[in-house]
Amino acid sequence: MKIAFFSAQPYEHNFFDALNTDHTLLYIESALNANTVALAQGCQAVCCFVNDVLDREVLLRLQQYNIAVVAMRCAGFNNIDVPVANELGITIARVPEYSPYAVAEHAVGLILALNRHIHRAHNRIRENDYSLHGLMGFDLHGKTVGVIGGGKIGCAFVRIMRGFGCRVLVFDPGKAPIEGAEHVDLDSLWQQCQVISLHCPLNTQTHHMINAQTLSKMPQGAMLINTSRGGLIHTQAVINSLKQGHLGYLGIDVYEEEASLFFRDHSDTIVQDDIFARLTTFPNVIITGHQAFFTRDALHKIALVTLNNLHYFELGDIDKMETVN
Repeated sequence: MKIAFFSAQPYEHNFFDALNTDHTLLYIESALNANTVALAQGCQAVCCFVNDVLDREVLLRLQQYNIAVVAMRCAGFNNIDVPVANELGITIARVPEYSPYAVAEHAVGLILALNRHIHRAHNRIRENDYSLHGLMGFDLHGKTVGVIGGGKIGCAFVRIMRGFGCRVLVFDPGKAPIEGAEHVDLDSLWQQCQVISLHCPLNTQTHHMINAQTLSKMPQGAMLINTSRGGLIHTQAVINSLKQGHLGYLGIDVYEEEASLFFRDHSDTIVQDDIFARLTTFPNVIITGHQAFFTRDALHKIALVTLNNLHYFELGDIDKMETVN
């Protein structure tokens, strides 16, 4: 098959090229949306990422081009109108698990950097400022850490935090037992945890689950970490809580309006998103550009599962694919 890879970054090419034996891969740097979907003409499949838009208009166009499969090279699919894809007979595949350790470890990295002010200390040392004022942290040992989402990433995160000697509370609707963690309701989690890390999917139930009301239930000075999906957080509410001094720390690898920002170099331009620009002014905020997944191990797994999904589709073995519909 000829496959159009949208939002393709140079670092991905080597991983896919090394594993590909059967297909023609067309790498397109642009994101998939109504303005770029025409680039998929002549292809038999498209491969997409987190910020590509697969709404009704785009899916209809793909059907017109006789494209019957979309291979997502990520776990999430909140950017796809799945009912429309079902209606049109377009199969949606994904990579449900690439490296839970990569994302969990990045979340822990944000916690450590925020707690011990490593980002600020690094900048001071570069300026020959060796003072310690403003750099005091706290022992993670003995603290209560909350985890929203008990999937594989959440479980990996739980194990790491237990290694630090933390008490870990988990909220997950499935309530599958997690060794070393206590299942609690959301209100109990908000109220008891000094650190809260989000590891759940984005859907109608979780959209803006972090808002003014839930932030007010957290202890003064709590730390919030999000390496999942930007839409879990109402950003303006978080900014207000930071300004008031209630939320003590924020570490995010995702942002609700990241599609126009992340994965691109904007160093020669002025960021037009005033809410995002405001976030960057806080000394107790660390933002990374959706890189939690970004390890060699994860990229190899993403390429392998994505190409396997396309291989099974070509053979007609849909049951062997990792599909969402």
